[in-house]
Amino acid sequence: MYNLLVGGAAGDGIDTMVAVLEKVLKKSGYFVFSARDFMSRIRGGHNFTLVRFGKTPITSHSLKVNGIVAMDEETISRHQDELVDGGFILCDIGLKTDHPHALKIDMRKKASELGNPKVAGVIAMGAVLRLFGETLESAESVLKDSIKPAFLEINRQGLLFGYDSAEARYKHLSSGYSDYLLLSGNDAIALGALAAGLRFYSAYPMSPSTSILNYLADTSATTGVVVEQAEDEIAAVNMAIGASYAGACAMTASVGGGFALMTEAVGFCGIAEIPLVIGDIQRPGPATGLPTRTEQADLRFAIAAGAGDFPHMVIAVKNQEDAFYQTVRAFNLAEKYQMPVILLSDQYLADATATVLPFDLNTLKIEPVGAALTGAPEDYRRYQITESGISPRLIPGKTKAIVTTDSDEHDEMGYITESAEMRDAMVEKRARKMAALRYELEEPDFLGDKDFKTLLIGFGSMWGPLKEAVEILNEKNPSGYGALVFGDVFPLPLQVLRGFAEQAETIINVEQNATGQLAALLREKALLRCDASVLKYDGRQLSGEEIADAVMKGENK
Repeated sequence: MYNLLVGGAAGDGIDTMVAVLEKVLKKSGYFVFSARDFMSRIRGGHNFTLVRFGKTPITSHSLKVNGIVAMDEETISRHQDELVDGGFILCDIGLKTDHPHALKIDMRKKASELGNPKVAGVIAMGAVLRLFGETLESAESVLKDSIKPAFLEINRQGLLFGYDSAEARYKHLSSGYSDYLLLSGNDAIALGALAAGLRFYSAYPMSPSTSILNYLADTSATTGVVVEQAEDEIAAVNMAIGASYAGACAMTASVGGGFALMTEAVGFCGIAEIPLVIGDIQRPGPATGLPTRTEQADLRFAIAAGAGDFPHMVIAVKNQEDAFYQTVRAFNLAEKYQMPVILLSDQYLADATATVLPFDLNTLKIEPVGAALTGAPEDYRRYQITESGISPRLIPGKTKAIVTTDSDEHDEMGYITESAEMRDAMVEKRARKMAALRYELEEPDFLGDKDFKTLLIGFGSMWGPLKEAVEILNEKNPSGYGALVFGDVFPLPLQVLRGFAEQAETIINVEQNATGQLAALLREKALLRCDASVLKYDGRQLSGEEIADAVMKGENK
């Protein structure tokens, strides 16, 4: 397995270079995983992407790199200590470095001669392909599909120049997985929404949720989805609620700060029993925080969003494949139980790209919009008190019945009431949905050695790093390590947790927040106390290596 770091300032074109390189590596048959680290600015600063590729599936990033592609000197000074033995630094001849394995190419001069400074990135890519023993066949094919015809020839010349400027140092490792998909976490959420029958999406652009909006807007002419960029998050969520009430499969998404503005509307969904999927793509808070970094600090907030008691669900997506299927599931559960479902992701997963097995659309079951009536339309009661807590839902405009809704407490017809008896009946009716929902909960994934003594616990995007961490730990230490990674976090499934907790001698929670929010939830819901924590909250994602090192240091104290 190989790991490459591509770094430079915003505006240097590293995103474009990496996007093309990923496609070339995937087309050559590699599994690919790329994690992006960038600053909140249009020009300047220091941005980098870790591109990991090999012949086996890759679930996380690594900070140990075989090579650095440096578009500026800051990339060299910041990252040269991350090189493994024999690792190289590829840079322009004008950059200062005395590293013994530096490979300097006159990229900027050649790009200038070709008439476009941006071609420097393609020159670097050509050299990278040669270094890793690749041919140019896949690269030329990808360039043809990615570059406008007017610029194709100069990019092709740049690619050849870079390729001829280097010599192969590594073996070709690919295993023929070129038919896999290459997706970011946000792309997977957008595709899941489309597969679930999305008809309306409204959002206000806030990083890192914006690429969901961009993807759906870019494809709207083909899919027929109505996409609205709202003036703020309050407008976005209320537009989506209105669309859902009118019978359209609807969704909105934002980040923690934007989701904070939506919380009154989340409660409205609960009392009005309107299905809606809401994405919270987490970034570090509070307030503006670190707009382009990652964190998992909205867990307790998402669970408690909205005033009062009402049925809702929170699902934390674990990886790109899971993001697709859980988004479909979120739409189904929202429709079936007529409630809001909150999807938790984060910047790490949102912007990270990975090769994914093509989705099996034949396995998808889509919940139909609206419920069947048991009586005549004139007998229709929108909030009929039922044993399941789920009332028949008709779509206004498609029935002769009157379809009412209200944010006040209401009777079975939907008319406002202050009756104490009716209030009790409605609260209890809605609560019965949660009793039924518990039978649909998915237990956490178990990773590692089933004869474990130490159990690591995390949720959402910690799935990939935890998978790698237990592999590292079990290879280095025969005492046995396992991990549980939660996707469903509210309601919290407890059956598997309790069984594994009884076996564990030590339980360690691993989270991207400062307070151990999952650990607190485990104490509240399962009376389970973790023995130690591995927490990170500087905006950068924990790697499997960091987790393994922290666990071993803690055990060796």
